[in-house]
Amino acid sequence: MNAVRDKSSDVSEHRRLLRCVNCAREMPSLYVQYSPGNIRLMKCEYCRAVADPYIECEFMIILIDLILHKRKAYRHLLFNMLNLGGDDKYTNIFFSTKTLTMEGRYYLLRSSEACFDSSTHIMMSILTCGKVLLNVILGNLIFISVLFLGTRFLLKLSFNTVSYSQILLAVLISTYFRLYLIAMLVWEFPSSVLYIIDLLVLSSNALALGVVTESQTAGCLIVCLGAHVAKFFSNHWLLHLLSGPS
Repeated sequence: MNAVRDKSSDVSEHRRLLRCVNCAREMPSLYVQYSPGNIRLMKCEYCRAVADPYIECEFMIILIDLILHKRKAYRHLLFNMLNLGGDDKYTNIFFSTKTLTMEGRYYLLRSSEACFDSSTHIMMSILTCGKVLLNVILGNLIFISVLFLGTRFLLKLSFNTVSYSQILLAVLISTYFRLYLIAMLVWEFPSSVLYIIDLLVLSSNALALGVVTESQTAGCLIVCLGAHVAKFFSNHWLLHLLSGPS
């Protein structure tokens, strides 16, 4: 029995920081595999509950719980599924790049009329798209700065306990609601849908920040709201500055 457990831990949980989705305590292993397709879920020795029941769930069930903003589902996604607490730098870079790419598509979609208006010259359209991309870069820098400052001073957390990369990746990954923009490229939706997506992203960011920092959701909501508001005003200020006088 011990040999099977050691082998499972070495192969399946190598270089990973696993968590119990109920109490967020660290776990050496989430399950024991006796044979292919035959596993036994481990129980947390602190809360005495199954550490991660989502292991046996279909992804659609996990997605529904994520949309419902269940903290257990976020712990499973961030720690046990995406290895946020591990040291896989290439995985972290991959998710950061993919999320920032989706961010760029999001603002291009919001400015699609200005970028792709057939009545304007091609060079003007390219210039407008360049302004939007610059807006994305500056807006994200301001968002990240306010997020880190709020985490450090408002939540009063030391980055010796929670790293910058963990906070950043948790917030970036939790912007998955913007995947609904793919549907907006196929079907027409009113512009108000973009603001609904913004609200969902805000609440998801706050919950993800709370999961990573183990802080109250209310404080994390204030931090994320401040970061989004700063980003919003910086975006409008930069677009107004770059547009210049008519």
